[in-house]
Amino acid sequence: MKEWFSSPFFGIVLCVLTFRIGVLVQSRVKTPIANPLLIAIVLTAAFLIAFKIPYEDFNIGGQVISALLVPATAALAVSIYNQKKILKEYFIPAVGGCLVGSATAVVSILLMCRAFGLDDTLTASLLPKSVTMPIAVGISEQIGGHASITIAAVIVTGVFGAVFSPLLVKLFRIKDSVTTGISIGTSSHIGGTTAAIAMGETEGAMSSIAIGIAGLITTVISIFL
Repeated sequence: MKEWFSSPFFGIVLCVLTFRIGVLVQSRVKTPIANPLLIAIVLTAAFLIAFKIPYEDFNIGGQVISALLVPATAALAVSIYNQKKILKEYFIPAVGGCLVGSATAVVSILLMCRAFGLDDTLTASLLPKSVTMPIAVGISEQIGGHASITIAAVIVTGVFGAVFSPLLVKLFRIKDSVTTGISIGTSSHIGGTTAAIAMGETEGAMSSIAIGIAGLITTVISIFL
């Protein structure tokens, strides 16, 4: 059994299995709070603690999953290409909104971290929280952050976006579908996009486009940090 826990297959199987359980739970519960990735993390941590399995053994297979972040990042280009017609129509609002939103997200986190006296490592880990997971992890590692903290921050941001985006849209009486989609995708990546899709086709399309554009803009901004 110890040999199995130390093999790459263990980490891969555990990741896939716990995530699948998370997807099933979300499909039954029908609430954004039941985020599949969040459920997978909790179940994985509980399993490792219960059976006293060292994280290093699990991470042998976990590194294989992490390696897939690179092609997953490249795949975002497909989403933008599929929405090329609507992107051409709303190119300036889309890019402008993503630019302002991404810059605001980075600057606000930077100022808050400085205000609360957080160190540079933790600050670097939190800065890319508003972009999608593959890009956020890459940015975090590039500027000296911890990937594990970044992953947690990205998940929390996505869950909050999925839960509160519809409420904020109603609260501020935002009627424009393009504005709604861009703001949600820029601020809360795929987590918020699930809520945007439920609002309408245009909202979902613009939110999907914003994920890729915001990720690119945030990557460029991080070069100067």
